[in-house]
Amino acid sequence: QLRLVESGGDLVQPGGSLRLSCAVSGFMLDYYPIGWFRQAPGKEREGVSCISSNGENLSYASSAKGRFTISRDTAKNTVYLEMNNLRPEDTGIYFCARNRYPYRPDWYDTELYDLWGQGTQVTVSS
Repeated sequence: QLRLVESGGDLVQPGGSLRLSCAVSGFMLDYYPIGWFRQAPGKEREGVSCISSNGENLSYASSAKGRFTISRDTAKNTVYLEMNNLRPEDTGIYFCARNRYPYRPDWYDTELYDLWGQGTQVTVSS
């Protein structure tokens, strides 16, 4: 069964850290780029980060650069998003998704993705 399952979301204070996980099943990470997206209340879903199928290309939204790190463990078929120095504006539901195309510069376009997880809530608040 094709699935992506996110976990690791939580309530955290500003400046805190979280590590999100995206466990995939039914396909191999070696064949698809995986992206992380987030959606805040009343806002459109936006791309946060993406890792290519060979794990060599890592992309980040400008808001995530220097604070977030995407990585993967192919043995566990899991993609991670390490988030540090969290800000209130990072609050939202975080989704991982499978990109149906080989890695490309417009990785943040939601139309490229054909399989989505259910999301995990991240709340940054004091």
